[in-house]
Amino acid sequence: MKPRRTQKKTDQASQRRSPCPIACGLDLFGDKWTMLVIRDLALGKTSFKDFATGPEHIPTNILSDRLTRLLDHDMIGQAPVEGDGRRLAYHLTPKGAALRPVLLALRDWGLEWIEGTAAKRA
Repeated sequence: MKPRRTQKKTDQASQRRSPCPIACGLDLFGDKWTMLVIRDLALGKTSFKDFATGPEHIPTNILSDRLTRLLDHDMIGQAPVEGDGRRLAYHLTPKGAALRPVLLALRDWGLEWIEGTAAKRA
């Protein structure tokens, strides 16, 4: 498995449009779905079904793609669900959890500048 990861990371580096860290970050999580998956993980959701039934109604084919991308970039991990080894639970890795301040900044910006927005309270 390690050689495959190394190869993927090399492939990822060669596909960058520039070395700019903002561009590289946006290439990974700047689409309209990925940060919502990260948001849901940060809020405690763990299953494919949890993500698919969210208020934004992410299509399952896109959800599968985004979960694979996040796994490939070591931003999330997965493990068998306790008591049901056939199902998988997802979790943020330290790399993915490091985006929490970005999520909070986006939330705060939206609350201040986009009329009609509301944040769920935990």
